[in-house]
Amino acid sequence: MENTRRKFLNSISMLAASTLFPLNSFAFNSNKKLRICLIGTGVRGTSFWGKRLVDEYNEILEFVGLCDINPGRLEYGKKYIGASCDTYDDCDQMLQDTKPDLLIVTTVDATHHEYIIKGLKFGCDVLTEKPLTTDETKAQAILDAEQESEKKLIVGFNYRWSPYSTKIKELLMNNTIGKITSVDFHWYLNTYHGASYFRRWHGYKDKGGTLLVHKSTHHFDLLNWWLDSDPSEVFAYGSLEHYGKNGPFRGENCRNCEHKNNCAFHYNITKSKRDVDLYVSNENYDGYMRDSCLFREDIDIYDKMSTQIKYANNVTVNYSLTTYSPFEGWRIAFNGTEGRIEASLDIPYHNEIKVEQAEMHSKEMEQKAMDDVKIENIIVHKNWNDFETVAVPTERNGHGGGDKRLHDKIFISPNIDDPFERSAGIRDGVMSVLIGIGARNSIESGKPVKIADLTELKPLANRIKSS
Repeated sequence: MENTRRKFLNSISMLAASTLFPLNSFAFNSNKKLRICLIGTGVRGTSFWGKRLVDEYNEILEFVGLCDINPGRLEYGKKYIGASCDTYDDCDQMLQDTKPDLLIVTTVDATHHEYIIKGLKFGCDVLTEKPLTTDETKAQAILDAEQESEKKLIVGFNYRWSPYSTKIKELLMNNTIGKITSVDFHWYLNTYHGASYFRRWHGYKDKGGTLLVHKSTHHFDLLNWWLDSDPSEVFAYGSLEHYGKNGPFRGENCRNCEHKNNCAFHYNITKSKRDVDLYVSNENYDGYMRDSCLFREDIDIYDKMSTQIKYANNVTVNYSLTTYSPFEGWRIAFNGTEGRIEASLDIPYHNEIKVEQAEMHSKEMEQKAMDDVKIENIIVHKNWNDFETVAVPTERNGHGGGDKRLHDKIFISPNIDDPFERSAGIRDGVMSVLIGIGARNSIESGKPVKIADLTELKPLANRIKSS
């Protein structure tokens, strides 16, 4: 028990390796179980940062408090997680009563900073779901609070931990194609997953900061990690042309819509017992509907986005995000002085993917593998030579296997050296959101945005060697 506990404490320290400020291990009491509070009992909080922790690591941790503004969702979340603790509608009261070692924040993105700062000032360590926050002012407030506190903050990134992403990192670290000069990165959200953001609170800038912050923070963090550098400047275009007020008709929600027989985007939430129990059954408390009409007039985020990023090491990146693609997947190409690396996942005509798109996303988020380990390819072109195919064993569960590996690194094998530097700290969290924030500011102003102008955190040409 004590040995397992010590490994856990060491693992938290390792996760913080890439931060601007020096991080020691989280200061948990080693004579008892780790005391955890969770604020935000939505789908991610109750599953990945809730039920899975109880199921897999109950010997070394326990939930001592759960908090949410919706009492019905809170009670369901407690049962789903399998926790036997008190519940609260006030974070300050929860912290005072339970005195946790760790506060996990999984609330609406725009409120992350509020609870991160509360936890640090109270005197407990904090782990927040991505994105870290939604604007530069909040990002600076978090940096200030973490620097002033004796406690520490970790951002829960997971995409780095998938075998496919890791193999790309390995090829780049080995200078397979020489010095990287430019990157083309395109992410496609399908008409199931992409549309889902416009049904939910993510459809409002003041809640999620646009998908350039909420969703693309994953992608920007991958870029920062792959390139081992910080962004220095961004310029972007974005608009809302497909969802929101552009729809041919609209209603209150999909369940009660008179157009559901004619709407290609109709979504029947009642087919998911979990969504009904977590959301539909508790709408009467706060009015939040998870199947709101995606053609609502007041949606104000972008559904197409294109961003140009310049890095401190002089690499340039062309990035785009599409939210109504017929398939879910992504492509990336790294151009170097000695060749080119091309990678992609879930492009259906590459691998004859036959899984229905809605099922693909559902299974991934539920941490359930849809099939056995399969082989995905990375293509390596060397100048004046034939291309080579690098075969990578992969899986399609929990963000490509990244979710499970992130938890296993924390709780099972924290002392194993990681040559790929996949652990993410506060600097990684800030730099990933600053690209999205800068891109949004650029769209609104029509001008390029310098990352150094957003917070006191200055871009580094080499992220690891300079930190």
